[in-house]
Amino acid sequence: MQWLEQVKWDASGLVPVVAQERSSGDVLMFAWMDREALRLTAETRRATYYSRSRQRLWPKGESSGHVQEVHEIRLDCDNDVVLLKVTQHGHDPSIACHTGRHSCFFQRLEGAQWQPVEPVLKDPAAIYS
Repeated sequence: MQWLEQVKWDASGLVPVVAQERSSGDVLMFAWMDREALRLTAETRRATYYSRSRQRLWPKGESSGHVQEVHEIRLDCDNDVVLLKVTQHGHDPSIACHTGRHSCFFQRLEGAQWQPVEPVLKDPAAIYS
C-alpha cells in the first residue's frame, strides 16, 4: 500500500495520532498507530491504535464500548502526524477518555498548577467493570 509508505514512522515503527471530534472540533485524545493499526482504521473506518504499554493493537472501545467512527484520516505537512476526524459511539458517546471525561485534555495550566476543568461524566469503575 503506497499510501502507508508515505507516512514517516518513528524508530519504533509508530506515528502519533490525534483524534478530533468531527461535530465539535474538540480534541478528544492522543495515541499511537503502527502500520497495521492505520491500515485497519482505513479499512474498517473504526479507530484502532497501538498500545505501547500493552505492546499490541488496541481497537478503541474494546473494553469501554466507546468506539470511534472515522470520517477522515489526514496526514500533516511533514507526513509524521495523523489526524482522525471521528464520531464517538457507545454506551455514553460523550466519553472518549478512560477517566470518564469527554476529552483526555481536561487539565488546564492555571498559575503553576494543572487543574481539571472538565467534569467526570461517568465513574471509570462503571465503564471498565
